[in-house]
Amino acid sequence: MAKTQRTSRYREDLLDTPEWLKKKKCPNRDKFMSGKRILPKNITGKEKLADLVDETFLAYNGARLKESCQLFTEKMLGADVTIGMSLSGALTPAGMGCSSIVPLIKAGFVDWIVATGANLYHDMHFALNYPVRVGNFKFDDTELRENDIVRVYDVLLGYSDCLMATDEILRDILIQPEFQKEMGTAELHHLIGKYCAEWERKAGLKDVSVLAAAYRAGVPCYTSSPGDSTIGMNVAGVELRGNKLRMNPSIDVNETTAIVLAAKRAGGKSAVVLWGGGSPKNFMLQTEPQIQEVLRIKEYGQDYFLQITDARPDTGGLSGATPSEAVSWGKVDPDRLPDAVVCYTDTTIAMPIITSYALARHKPRKLKRLYDQRAKAVKALTKEYFEHNQVKMIDGTEPALG
Repeated sequence: MAKTQRTSRYREDLLDTPEWLKKKKCPNRDKFMSGKRILPKNITGKEKLADLVDETFLAYNGARLKESCQLFTEKMLGADVTIGMSLSGALTPAGMGCSSIVPLIKAGFVDWIVATGANLYHDMHFALNYPVRVGNFKFDDTELRENDIVRVYDVLLGYSDCLMATDEILRDILIQPEFQKEMGTAELHHLIGKYCAEWERKAGLKDVSVLAAAYRAGVPCYTSSPGDSTIGMNVAGVELRGNKLRMNPSIDVNETTAIVLAAKRAGGKSAVVLWGGGSPKNFMLQTEPQIQEVLRIKEYGQDYFLQITDARPDTGGLSGATPSEAVSWGKVDPDRLPDAVVCYTDTTIAMPIITSYALARHKPRKLKRLYDQRAKAVKALTKEYFEHNQVKMIDGTEPALG
């Protein structure tokens, strides 16, 4: 009995704060040790995803993914926040459009998009009901080529009955009367999205196409490199036949810049959700340098920054550039750095989790329908540019701002 008592006392002594630590001066110790204790309950298999994230994603990139979910849901989804979303990597072939991006659009959780042209091109296969199959990255590519199959890592597409069939339909669309003019990529994709919505309807499909969902919700979809995709390739192809469609990237630069400035001037905030990096990330973030550096309009940078990436910052590439580095360019408001999260993981892991978490924790937002407000926003941008800089048109005349 005495031995048991001694053992119990010994264990209590171990749990006591040592006298030497009590005497040691640690003025900020309580601040640093104020975090949640890591002592999660056993997982049972009955947990809801959002609860699992909150309770068990406690450290390393699991914790960053939890912070991503919470930043997006608790702050970015405020009614006064305009959310831009960039899409890099082969996301739509992997099913991310159907599973996650379309639900985000429908819930009003994304207000404008910058995507690689490839993501929007491959999205068309789903609207056309052309199957995209699960494959294996170990397949012999020479044999795949011989069998008319194209591989995106472990995703398989038919070459003739998917890619070339999509191209043929796309070319027929691009020569229609509504395309015979100069336009930005938001208008191009909106017009294509109208066809995608109709293809969905005819095939008896529901909510499988990003372009169709964006068309219905009034979400403008831009691409930063219009010629760098099969959509751009087909635009170039029909141009050889005399097609009058011309894509003007300056329209995109001014419209995206106007969207961000309009959000701030309305007393709201601007947020960016960056899936991957690359050109779409830069195109989305360059809106603030365009405002501050080129147009010389006083502004402070994005209010919220969330990136999912597998790129390292030390190689100097934009894909891995941190939000703190973006501060030096004026892309992110330095006072808002606590509201910036970078999670180093694969988008195909993080996107479904963040989407599910947000839909579980936040009710749908009213659609902002920014596509319909582009002209108004650019007009306001132009007016502020001329007033702030006191400049005239290049030919010396006064601008017609009306």
